[in-house]
Formats: sequence, C-alpha cells, structure tokens
Amino acid sequence: MPDHALLPCYRDIVRTEWVDYNGHLRDAFYMLIFSFATDALIDAIGLPDAVRKERGRSIYTLEAHINYLHEIKEGVQVRVDMRVLGHDAKRLHLYLEMFADDGVDPVAAGEQMLLHVDTGGPRAVAFDPDVEARVRELAQAHTVLPAPRFAGRVIGLPVKTPPHGSEHA
Repeated sequence: MPDHALLPCYRDIVRTEWVDYNGHLRDAFYMLIFSFATDALIDAIGLPDAVRKERGRSIYTLEAHINYLHEIKEGVQVRVDMRVLGHDAKRLHLYLEMFADDGVDPVAAGEQMLLHVDTGGPRAVAFDPDVEARVRELAQAHTVLPAPRFAGRVIGLPVKTPPHGSEHA
C-alpha cells in the first residue's frame, strides 16, 4: 500500500446529477472527478488560478485514458490518489486511482498527459523554474511507490489474420 503522505489527493462525493439510469456514476463523470483531481494537482505544483493568471500560464490535457473497474453509486465518497509517472520540460504524465469511501481497491484508474502552455499563444512552454522544481520533487518521491497496476494499457481487439488464400485480388 502506498504511503499516502507522498500522494496528492482529491476528495469528492458522487452527486445526484452524476448518476445514470442504472443508479451508477456515469462514465463521463469519472473523467470529471479525475479532472477536478488534476486541478488540485496543478495547484499543488505551484500553478493555482492566481499564478496562472499572473504568469499567463495554464495546463492543457493532451490525452486521457480511463479504466472503469467497479461501479459506484450516488452519495459515495471518493478519493483520487495521484502520482507523477514522468515529466519533461513541458509535460506531465499522471496516473490517478479513484477509491470509494475508505476502500483499498480502486474503482477506476486513469492516465493523463498534460502540457504546460503560455496562454498568450497558446503555445507549449517549459515549466517555470519554481514549478519545475515541484514537479521534479513530486516525481522523485513517487519513484518509491509500487508500479501502477493499470498504467500503459492499450485499447483494442486482437487483429485476426485472414486464412491463407482468402485475400482479395
């Protein structure tokens, strides 16, 4: 089990308007909760709203993947633990796990690739030195954690090769 002191964390509750006809959290709202969690991480690395506005900087999501592992219902308290899997001068590769109540098994897992931008362009720019130092510190702290169970997955079905001789001319 990871040391939660090392993991940035976001908490929320499954709201009535987020629930579908099956009584479960709608698939899109898993992403919304992960997005709120990412906002909390952005604040934690030194880019809260006031700093973003002052510096003309922001974070854009380039790519996101979600693994839906278990349904959850209205009123459930959720916790999202986040960790930095990798980073370079402009990008962050995040791994997120969502837990229901005080559960130890995730109900969802996700990955996101984020890009630091100058909003005047917009164009990609390197993290400012103070932000880069926080990203590096966080990433270093996360290297001691166990490998993320659901990171790096690819979606797809196996490609079937047609039987020999059935190719079209």
